Amino acid sequence: MDTRVLELFGSGNGHCSASQSSASNVKPGNGHGVSLRKSCTKNNKKSKTRFSRNFKPSNNTPYLPPEAEEGNIEYKLKLVNPTQYRFEHLATQMKWRLQEGRGEAVYQIGVEDNGMLVGLSEEDMRASLKTLHRLAEKVGADITVLREQEVDYDLDVPRKIAEVLIRKVPDDQQFLDLRVAVLGNVDSGKSTLLGVLTQGELDNGRGRARLNLFRHLHEIQTGRTSSISFEILGFNSKGEVVNYSESRTAEEICESASKMITFIDLAGHHKYLKTTIFGLTSYCPDFAMLVVSANTGIAGTTREHLGLAMALKVPIFIVISKIDLCTRGTVERTVRQLERVLKQPGCNKVPMVVGSTDDAVTAAQQFAQSPNITPIFTVSSVSGESLDLLKVFFNIIPPLSNSKEQEELMQQLTEFQVDEIYTVPEVGTVVGGTLYSGICREGDQLVVGPTDSGQFHKLTVGSIQRNRSGCRVLRAGQAATLALGDFDRSLLRKGMVMVSPEMDPTICWMFEAEIVLLFHAKTFHKGFQVTVHIGNVRQTATVEAVYGKEELRTGEKAVVLFKFIKHPEYLKVGAKVLFREGVTKGIGHVTKLQPINASGDIPLCVKCSDV
Repeated sequence: MDTRVLELFGSGNGHCSASQSSASNVKPGNGHGVSLRKSCTKNNKKSKTRFSRNFKPSNNTPYLPPEAEEGNIEYKLKLVNPTQYRFEHLATQMKWRLQEGRGEAVYQIGVEDNGMLVGLSEEDMRASLKTLHRLAEKVGADITVLREQEVDYDLDVPRKIAEVLIRKVPDDQQFLDLRVAVLGNVDSGKSTLLGVLTQGELDNGRGRARLNLFRHLHEIQTGRTSSISFEILGFNSKGEVVNYSESRTAEEICESASKMITFIDLAGHHKYLKTTIFGLTSYCPDFAMLVVSANTGIAGTTREHLGLAMALKVPIFIVISKIDLCTRGTVERTVRQLERVLKQPGCNKVPMVVGSTDDAVTAAQQFAQSPNITPIFTVSSVSGESLDLLKVFFNIIPPLSNSKEQEELMQQLTEFQVDEIYTVPEVGTVVGGTLYSGICREGDQLVVGPTDSGQFHKLTVGSIQRNRSGCRVLRAGQAATLALGDFDRSLLRKGMVMVSPEMDPTICWMFEAEIVLLFHAKTFHKGFQVTVHIGNVRQTATVEAVYGKEELRTGEKAVVLFKFIKHPEYLKVGAKVLFREGVTKGIGHVTKLQPINASGDIPLCVKCSDV
């Protein structure tokens, strides 16, 4: 477990030393980030195989990385009048690239397979794009030209290369769905920004845009989010925004969208920190968006939220809001403040300020291929300044997992994490959560647990809804709500799992974890009680033993034995652990489980009972 996030958690006083870092700030004025690609490759060797799309050459090396066989990036020198046999071959190839990108692919036109940027004449480029459009029609997709760039070879005829996004038209509502957790200090403008993005109307400067997002009366009265809410922003196959400005219901958005961004709006106030941590650990976000107010800068829980995202290894980008309230100098000062924090050894990030559409495209590509890149946007929810750049970023940003990883998860036994429980009139008991593995269909027989005594109960899945619209099949990695009919709600609680009856789940009261203590005022020792977060599990646990040491201090590592206080839980070896108590915070991972049938004083279980 690394200790990069020690300084971020600190004592929560909101200050940090402006330590120097070797990482330099990146302001991609030309939109192609040539110098950035070198630093990315050094930090992440996988960057050569996924989403390497910076195509402006330097004078000496007009090359992209060589084309990879896997992934959704395809290089094509030109596609002018192909034969019927060649056309069919190209269509099959496009299907493969779309499958690799889970419905999205990027074609670099005018580029050889070895990555050399040759370029095409205007006529050949037009003919190649026409052929690409025919290919996309054949496989049921649309194309969007992201950008074109001239290649300077000192030739009489200018030559261009083009970057084209191919996106499949959705079938059976299996659109690409990315989850973005929204973090930031209270009053930084998180809910207002989401309201503007998802409703399609600018804010009036007094918080009108956020009213549709609040779930409770006290949230409307105070203007502060205290619960986790979900909002959706769609993009159709042509890359156009689909939100509530043109669609009356979430079902209409899902029907016309090929790509969906699900925002998880989390609380910014420190007293709701447990809710924020639960949202980060339980809902498995693909990315985190840290919202910082331009007029207050890094304040309150901003640093702590950044540390949480880094501890859980969630890729993070930053949005500076409320720039309409500040002078340009104030906004630049906030940007510089963020750059200093991101460059310090506790973060070791490479800031990337986005100032144009070209920058936004580059930011999305670099962000996906390197965990160290941190795009920074400056926007206003009142004037609408730079909101289009943020939408371009969301449209282009690719999924982190490829089709092969997705297929492997789908082939495993069904495991659904229960995060929310409702009672809906005329429907009955409904649970919300994320399908961790396998496939779930209407009518499936599953078991849910563990109960306080470690048992699992049988149930039948009724209807399934994703983003408030009906869905027949739920696949691994997707979030949804499942109707359970007349199943007794009192038998359910957050932190349970619904699994296939064939699975033999490991239920335990006690588990060992290798931890690093991020911050503690005194010493951490046996008998200490903390609140443990492991996935959707959130429960108080007692430290039963600290192996090899009597006590721990800030920054020290050890293997610790924890024991749950209230009821046993379903855990997996390797799962990330985050624990807290007051100012005490620590992270780690589960190394060993002690099943409840291994101790004589704890009753045997893992038997299913009928309800």
